[in-house]
Amino acid sequence: MVQQLWLRCEKKAFERRSALTPTTAKKLINAGFEITVERDPQRIFDDAEFDAVGCTLVPNNSWPSAPTDIPIIGLKELPASDDPLPHTHIQFAHCYKKQARWASVLDRFRRGGGTLYDLEFLTDAKGRRVAAFGFHAGFAGAAAGALALGAHRKRERLGPLEPYLNETAMVNHVKEVLGGSGKGVKALVIGALGRCGNGAVDLLRKIGLDEDDIIKWDMAETAKGGPFQEILDVDIFINCIYLSSAIPPFLTTEQIVAAGQSRKLAIAVDVSCDTTNPFNPIPIYDINTTFSNPTVPVELGNVVPSLSVISIDHLPTLLPREASEQFSADLLPSLLELPKRQSARVWTDAEKLFKEKVSEAMGVQHT
Repeated sequence: MVQQLWLRCEKKAFERRSALTPTTAKKLINAGFEITVERDPQRIFDDAEFDAVGCTLVPNNSWPSAPTDIPIIGLKELPASDDPLPHTHIQFAHCYKKQARWASVLDRFRRGGGTLYDLEFLTDAKGRRVAAFGFHAGFAGAAAGALALGAHRKRERLGPLEPYLNETAMVNHVKEVLGGSGKGVKALVIGALGRCGNGAVDLLRKIGLDEDDIIKWDMAETAKGGPFQEILDVDIFINCIYLSSAIPPFLTTEQIVAAGQSRKLAIAVDVSCDTTNPFNPIPIYDINTTFSNPTVPVELGNVVPSLSVISIDHLPTLLPREASEQFSADLLPSLLELPKRQSARVWTDAEKLFKEKVSEAMGVQHT
């Protein structure tokens, strides 16, 4: 039996990435898959690129009428709705860590009889994610933070962000905004040993920060528990951790106010974006920001210098083509196992977790 897979369009504003690229779609087709692709003017890849490799193109957002035995793959969460979900969905659903509306999202699958394979929780035998946007999230987050610092120095607020054609264009633009180089800027990256942290450090190096001015922290440095004075002593703080349980906050509003005029910190970039997570270690803001409005000011009153937070939850779309190619290539080996998902460990583990979370959500819905 031929394995079918349906690439849906993305409905999140400014999202230009794609879970499948023409490159990976062609490899799946060569392996015997049939790939359906929704037309999407927002996607970084033109419809014609998918058509050229043998995909079947269908109208934008037509997946709800697709046969329910065809898995639907996308990236970001579906628009809020109470409609039951009868399909199998492969996507980032942002509901397993009790984010906003998590129980109602899972209840849609329960009522529709569908299944969720959350991309965040597709893991290898060692528990490591098979595919992640971490590197490009950190890279883009650090770039956005540096751009916001450039605006801050002019006593301005960072304006809308637009995706870049490639990494070189992004690096050159950031350096230009900082006056030719990031030399003299000081930054602290928490989670520096992970994929996301590596991306942030790479960007900071490429825009010209001295190595001594890139402070790299990971679990060893945060083991003592926050809040951390060291965060207040840099220009840019970049949070790249993977949050799995409650931890002491890294930074608090009270700490910032108490520091008064002595604080150096101007920009906090929460790449991890656990905004609605009850364990958010940066409880100085409470909304996600967007490409059209990338920063939110921390409410500090008028007695201390201003501080802005960037909390965009799809930063890699600032480099949509490169980020998509890397992610999709990493995901490909697991997708090739989709025809045997009833026995392939990566898929059986993901389905088991889904059922556990649905049971947990049912308990919440009925209390």
